[in-house]
Amino acid sequence: MPRRNRVDPWGDLVAHPARGLFTGNRGCVVDDHENVVRHHKSNLLWITCQLEFKGWRVGLARPNRWTPLFFLDDAVALAAGHRPCGECRRDAYAAYRDGVSAAAGAQKPFTAPELNRRLADERLRPGRGLDRAADRKLWRARIGTLPAGSVVLGAGAAEAGRRPSLWTGESLRPFDFHGWGAPVSVEDGPVEVLTPPMSVAALDHGFVPVLHPTATA
Repeated sequence: MPRRNRVDPWGDLVAHPARGLFTGNRGCVVDDHENVVRHHKSNLLWITCQLEFKGWRVGLARPNRWTPLFFLDDAVALAAGHRPCGECRRDAYAAYRDGVSAAAGAQKPFTAPELNRRLADERLRPGRGLDRAADRKLWRARIGTLPAGSVVLGAGAAEAGRRPSLWTGESLRPFDFHGWGAPVSVEDGPVEVLTPPMSVAALDHGFVPVLHPTATA
């Protein structure tokens, strides 16, 4: 049977039974035998979609078709370098687009191709192969300046270590495929940020992410 593919926030594909709240598209990542052989096919169109939409059915690992990837929630998808789909998540897409446009001081909303190009520039350094974790473009910011919903490498708290963690605005919650962990206190200071700057700008200008229930458990 085709295996369910799961993408973690820092770019590795692994098989996992936990599906999460959203699926995503970055092109076909399997070969003719339905084996995962690449990190992504599309360099630009990385979107986050609803699990169900108009009754459409998509095979989990069909050759020459886009391969569904699964994300715990919006925070994970944004950290992985995706944005909301403009078709099945129209309202979320509009809020994301308008947030990015407002942050950039644009006179009119960015188009989808403009968003895709900007996000691609912030996602990965040049590279190749299935494991692209080392090619992620991390950036630094003081954690107190980041909006809730950002994902950072947990620093300043022994419990979080270097684990990717959700910033709630008050504490960090370490990532696990089944959900966000217990809150960990952290002092204000510089951290490495996984969520691309453009998506952080969207979070800071009106985009409200859909978070897994464990984010507030």
